[in-house]
Amino acid sequence: CVELKRITCLRITFLARQINCQEAILHISNGSTNKEYCIVHNHSWTPLSQTLDAAVSLVNMTFTVLCNTSGVSPEAVKGKALVVMRGDCDFSQKALIAQNLGATTLLIASNTLLITPSANDSEYAKIQIPVALMRYRDYLEAQQVFGEVMQGKLYAPPHSKIDASIAVMLLIAMVTVILGGFWSGAGERQASTAESLYSSFIYVSFSSFSIRNYNFSVRSLILASVCISIAVVWAVYRNEDRWIWILQDLLGIAFCLNFMKTISLSNFKICVILLSLLIVYDVFFVFITPYFTKNGVSIMVQVALGPDASGEKLPVVMRVPRFSAWAQNLCGMQFSILGYGDIIVPGLLVAYCSRFDVWINSSKKIYFVCCCIAYLLGMIVTFVVMLLSGMGQPALLYLVPFTLITSAVVAACRGEMKQFWAGTTYEVRGPVRESLK
Repeated sequence: CVELKRITCLRITFLARQINCQEAILHISNGSTNKEYCIVHNHSWTPLSQTLDAAVSLVNMTFTVLCNTSGVSPEAVKGKALVVMRGDCDFSQKALIAQNLGATTLLIASNTLLITPSANDSEYAKIQIPVALMRYRDYLEAQQVFGEVMQGKLYAPPHSKIDASIAVMLLIAMVTVILGGFWSGAGERQASTAESLYSSFIYVSFSSFSIRNYNFSVRSLILASVCISIAVVWAVYRNEDRWIWILQDLLGIAFCLNFMKTISLSNFKICVILLSLLIVYDVFFVFITPYFTKNGVSIMVQVALGPDASGEKLPVVMRVPRFSAWAQNLCGMQFSILGYGDIIVPGLLVAYCSRFDVWINSSKKIYFVCCCIAYLLGMIVTFVVMLLSGMGQPALLYLVPFTLITSAVVAACRGEMKQFWAGTTYEVRGPVRESLK
């Protein structure tokens, strides 16, 4: 982990980082007071306990980087946890020296970003004590709180792969897709009604133009002020992970809804071509690009998470904190992330189905309802595959087949495939030749 914010990414890709880095907890107490701090360890070394059991004394040796035994008394460190500074030599060298001195635990204080304490494969078996990194500023704070007499315990509490954030993310996706599709269909219905009533109300419209224009401007001004305020607040506090994710999700929902309302696919043929190409795009950037990048991370993930050395990330995802990871949140909030594309792309088909229901005067909205159900099932399958495989999944690989096949089956069963395929370009041949639209 090259940064402390461990993010579970859903592009959909609930991304579990493909390295042996784990956040854990350093529990410090002096008998009457206790406090916990974030540490980073590598479970290829001696694994940490999952429970808070017996603690050991912490020995402050931050005056040394422990690359040799110079100035270190074995009697002072035997059976205790050492706190040394990072630098000058490998983690494995520090660990071997601490182990030979009789220490039970090695904590390495770092002034820079916490990284995975790693070594050669042959060195892991030689080291029998836990090794972890902590922030140097955290250790200084602990000294101020507890003084030099401190008892410490390293532990890594377990957390479930299944988290309530999955349900929240599913709810956000479903609500956005349903609202976007319904809005698109409602707009089509209003356009049709406006066209049929145009002649009747033309003079009324002229006479009330000034009043309507004034009211519309006031509403637009108020709405614009609210929207701009939300965007400005997000821009200023975008790195405040504790609460800013709510505003980012609101902005994301608004963006997706507007996109689905503005971009209209005119027929099912275009839907099939576009969504099929985007499956290839999604699979390539999630599964194939890791073979071409230096760090083995897909380009899609890098775009979603941002550069490791920077806290800045592109606002192109929905974010929901993992509710079951309270202990690990000491190291930074953990998030489940859903890419906008996993809502918008299937949402364009849902919107088309909603408009088609209007064109054929379907009171039950059969196409819209069936496509929404298919999207829900596709999302559930994506989550299940992600949890079972333990790796990120391109959601479109599941969402697109579910929605396309379901829509096609409904059209075929109703005998409307020709109209559904041609969309607004389909014309009814008869006494009156007019478009479905």
